[in-house]
Amino acid sequence: MKIGLFFGSFNPVHHGHLIIANYMATQTDLDRVWLVVSPQNPLKPKKTLARDHDRLHLVRLGIDDNPLLKASDVEFQLSKPSYTVDTLAFLTEKHPEHQFVLIMGGDNLASLHLWKNYEQILAGFDIYVYKRPNYELGELAQHPRVRVFEPPPLDISATYIRECVQAGKSVRYLVPDAVWEYLESGSLYR
Repeated sequence: MKIGLFFGSFNPVHHGHLIIANYMATQTDLDRVWLVVSPQNPLKPKKTLARDHDRLHLVRLGIDDNPLLKASDVEFQLSKPSYTVDTLAFLTEKHPEHQFVLIMGGDNLASLHLWKNYEQILAGFDIYVYKRPNYELGELAQHPRVRVFEPPPLDISATYIRECVQAGKSVRYLVPDAVWEYLESGSLYR
């Protein structure tokens, strides 16, 4: 099976994430997409990050019963900070029956050269890139292992959603209904 790995903080998961995941699962040659909740992106600050299991729970709520999407906590069991190259090696060893493809936004492709052992990633894995508004893809977009896709544009940021929740403003329609209900009923991001 060809599995797309969509890594992210998902802090919180929102419709933009789910549209991309569903687009990749239905409009490309991928069989499934796993949303890999990352405990700590080495290139991002941790101070605004909700607890790992809270973010995983929100992803599970968000994808609901979509059989093409799966929430993954694989990086919870690996050393931190998590590096994509290590996660890919772990998954390839654990699931030799699958072919893994990395899914990333154009902003990440432009900074891929900063990632640990990025050459190893490019040598061993295809990368499916979704364009993001106002971001240049950079020269790696021409790499033979990189394929560029244009899902429907939806410019929603998790930062904006966290700020709204903290300010007591509604995020309804920005996140899946089950995620909205969970955020409304609790203290996460407040």
